[in-house]
Amino acid sequence: MMLRIKRVPTVVSNYQREEAEEGGCGRNCLRSCCLPGAKLPLYAFKKANKAVSQQTPLDGELGIDFLDSLVLGEWEERMQRGLFRYDVTACETKVIPGKYGFIAQLNEGRHLKKRPTEFRVDKVLQPFDESKFNFTKVGQEEVLFQFGASEDNDVHFIPYAPIDVDNSPSVVAINVSPIEYGHVLLIPRIFECLPQRIDRESFFLALHMAKEAGNPYFRVGYNSLGAFATINHLHFQAYYLATPFPIERAPSKKIITTSGGVKISYILNYPVRGLVFEGGDSLKDLSDVVSDACICLQENNIPYNVLIADSGKRVFLFPQCYAEKQALGEVSPELLDTQVNPAVWEISGHMVLKRKEDYEGATEENAWRLLAEVSLSEERLEEVKELILEAISSCCVGEVVAMAPAEESVSSGPAHEDANESIKGSHPAMVPV
Repeated sequence: MMLRIKRVPTVVSNYQREEAEEGGCGRNCLRSCCLPGAKLPLYAFKKANKAVSQQTPLDGELGIDFLDSLVLGEWEERMQRGLFRYDVTACETKVIPGKYGFIAQLNEGRHLKKRPTEFRVDKVLQPFDESKFNFTKVGQEEVLFQFGASEDNDVHFIPYAPIDVDNSPSVVAINVSPIEYGHVLLIPRIFECLPQRIDRESFFLALHMAKEAGNPYFRVGYNSLGAFATINHLHFQAYYLATPFPIERAPSKKIITTSGGVKISYILNYPVRGLVFEGGDSLKDLSDVVSDACICLQENNIPYNVLIADSGKRVFLFPQCYAEKQALGEVSPELLDTQVNPAVWEISGHMVLKRKEDYEGATEENAWRLLAEVSLSEERLEEVKELILEAISSCCVGEVVAMAPAEESVSSGPAHEDANESIKGSHPAMVPV
């Protein structure tokens, strides 16, 4: 049975409306009508050939925090130009009292003036549809810079670089309906018009972005179709929030370590069951294992969300079933009334609430209850884990996974408190909530 559910997609571009899909342009977009002679800044990174933990500031001639400053500087310039649909810095945010430290934000502007659309929720892989909104239709003023690997394996920044359509550059653009400060979109190989599905190359790019930013409060996220992606054009999201996400504090239990040094673990004591990947002899080892896991889920039609945390050192993977339950009428009206779509940010513990009454009455119990509806059962996660391990063993040439004795870790990764000292006071939105 084909399941359809009314979706109200978040507006991520000022040109995401019905009239923008009709003939004519004149708005400086990223299509053939406006591209001739266009130039955009270019950040070219050095491809990592070692683990993130082994990188040093000397690995990049521009300095380890250059991309971090570039993203914020360009984003703030767009804010001054009035390109956002609302002022996200005015949104109320608080940490919900309790053991887990869920974060609640009241963002009433994010669901206004939306364009109702029907999305299939029973298919994770769907073909790209040129007739629907895609990121080639955004205005060039919404694009911050091009982002890709350098040709000479060094780091470069070019303020005015030609747009090479034939080589389809990846770009970083603003999300005009931001969740937090510095909310951007990473769009791999934009002119190839790839559907929303992870491949090895695109995930390696996203991991590089987290590493290059070098800021543990800058996280990169991904939503598959069926897991609250609302645009079927390949993209990742990222933003700053100067406090640890609850998922980053969750303990874990080691399952296996691959021959490439990537540790795969269960996430423990958290409302959404999932897996966490970390380590690796190189950044590519970590990237290949995670991307092969995502490809496995896609090919088995399992919706999922991904969070890249700790500057690319840890990756959380959440297979989920909320949209399916919603389509089948298995979610309570009380939860549906909140209009919260539990995508990667909500699953990670940042609850974006659209109604003032939900924000004022936010409790740890309510947050847990919503997120628990997202989670696969323990038995189903075990089945999915076996699919993933089999895919990793077959996709990674020569890869052998070694089962480890049950081992629980309560480490929450690098100390966020130390990183906080370097960004405190940089902007009101960057101060811990």
